[in-house]
Amino acid sequence: MNKTTAISILFIFLYLATAGQSQKGEIDLSRVPEPRLHYQEEYDFDSPVEPARWQNQKHGLHVSFASTDRVHFRTEVPDADGLVSWHGTGWRGERLNGIILVWSPDTLTQVRFSVSDLTSPKGQKVEKKNIQLNMVRYVISNYPYNAPDAICDASPHKNLYLMPDRFEAFDRFDLPGRTVRPVWFSIDIPSATEPGDYSGTMEVQSEKFKTSLQVQIKVQKQILPEPGEWKFRLDLWQNPWVVAWYNHVKPWSPEHLMLLRKHLSLYAGAGGKYITTYAVHSPWQDNSYMIEEAMIEWTKKENGSWNFDYTIFDQYVSLAMEAGVNKAITIYTPVPWGNRFRYLDEKTGNYIYETWEPGSPQFKSAWDAFLTDLQTHLGKKGWLEKTFLGINENTLEQTLATIKVIRDHSAKWKITYAGNWHKELDSLLNDYCFLYGEEPEVSIVKERSSKGFTSTYYICCNPPKPNDFVFSPPAEGRWLGWYSAAHGYDGFLRWAYDAWPVDPARDARHVIWPAGDCFLVYPGGASCIRFEKLREGIADYEKIMILKKQAANSRDNDVNVLLSALDSHLQSLLLEKDFKTDMIIAELEKGKKLMEDLSAKLEK
Repeated sequence: MNKTTAISILFIFLYLATAGQSQKGEIDLSRVPEPRLHYQEEYDFDSPVEPARWQNQKHGLHVSFASTDRVHFRTEVPDADGLVSWHGTGWRGERLNGIILVWSPDTLTQVRFSVSDLTSPKGQKVEKKNIQLNMVRYVISNYPYNAPDAICDASPHKNLYLMPDRFEAFDRFDLPGRTVRPVWFSIDIPSATEPGDYSGTMEVQSEKFKTSLQVQIKVQKQILPEPGEWKFRLDLWQNPWVVAWYNHVKPWSPEHLMLLRKHLSLYAGAGGKYITTYAVHSPWQDNSYMIEEAMIEWTKKENGSWNFDYTIFDQYVSLAMEAGVNKAITIYTPVPWGNRFRYLDEKTGNYIYETWEPGSPQFKSAWDAFLTDLQTHLGKKGWLEKTFLGINENTLEQTLATIKVIRDHSAKWKITYAGNWHKELDSLLNDYCFLYGEEPEVSIVKERSSKGFTSTYYICCNPPKPNDFVFSPPAEGRWLGWYSAAHGYDGFLRWAYDAWPVDPARDARHVIWPAGDCFLVYPGGASCIRFEKLREGIADYEKIMILKKQAANSRDNDVNVLLSALDSHLQSLLLEKDFKTDMIIAELEKGKKLMEDLSAKLEK
């Protein structure tokens, strides 16, 4: 495809993406077909909603707790049993998540919630300020729920599908007749909370109706550390320019920095460890709506020497560290796709684009100069030890040639690579991130760990399952953390944190990729179902590591039995599977129960 054709397709997509949108932050339902799916593994592109189910619903307000592991559709009568009591178990310092469905065959106005403190029999409290509620907004997907055939480089599907995902704070909302509104709630258990049982209420009312829900939690003795102290190495690639672009502010202005602080705090709150930075302009072949600009300006002086300006790089790294993302800096990339490099020519004032093949004399000369200057700069800032030079999905030949230039320059450099497993790269990489399904055996990961290397894995626009697209079953997002623990990984990588399309708040589609592939958070620092489920899995990973360490020192036979059962369960996650949703949920439930039981035994 040539550039002109690509641009034409992009403009057509931009038109389609903005057509049919209401002005109230959500899609006009009359324009978007929505199949009836009942959470089944099969899906039908054209199945209509069954009006008889709505006709059989009693008039008035319907409310029920429901599963956070499944999707709840906008115009489908929920398969909920009117559950009015919810129970959760967690550690001190942990976040517990739940979802409440509100629906009615009639239009309801001014639906609102009020929550109470959670109180123990002894009068101790988890104050209501620790309970957050968000309505769940629906966004457009180019694939239906649970689609097993999502692929990379796919044009948008001919049909549109509404999927619940984006969180939005609310005071009250109106509910159109024959629709469903999920409301997500989170309970952050303070670390100083006394272990025990706590209970409280949630009141739900509209102008004419009112109902009450019961909430109960069991707080266990163990303490989950603050996210900044989590061992899990979460790496979600950031593009700070997209925040400026979306909000129509000047990049790196005070307004932009203010928006970035809130934006990055969400990442830090999930244990984000890596700061994504760019040494070159548009490293990924201009494949985003807002391309990644260079954070380090390369200028070729009239005498042929180089000058490097780190102003934006320093500003962003400092800002991210202030937000709590402070364990690693990745600089992309010595190998941009297409080997295209841009620099400012001092003599003409023009930007020059050149192709430097990895390992070529021109490549080596330019990168030797840059690495010498960069190493000095990082040393002065105190950042050298936590910096990685990042290489992403390049051929083995290109990668080896690049690594040789870096290693010949200085043994102090750390290198990270994301891509398929190659034996030839293993000893050369300080941090190796494997594509799911193209990974080494667990023994290789353990061997890397023994050498002081870190290993992670990633998913992207493939595989179709497991994944965290907007149409993926939410349970798959939590499962990713369990898989990390089972395989012995140090963490997880995802492109991207925030590579938004034109209107992400309402339309998650992209010209090329499956909906939601290129972002996990929404404008305004808004979380979503996918991000919170990923965070749940990361918290589970932390708990597993803590429990294993505690249980290893125990002489209690019951503890040893439970630890063995947990290890066996983790090993079962490494087996080939077809990712039936019910099976994934059952695996998560079994794992959670084993952790709860092991935690209880270790309390004694």
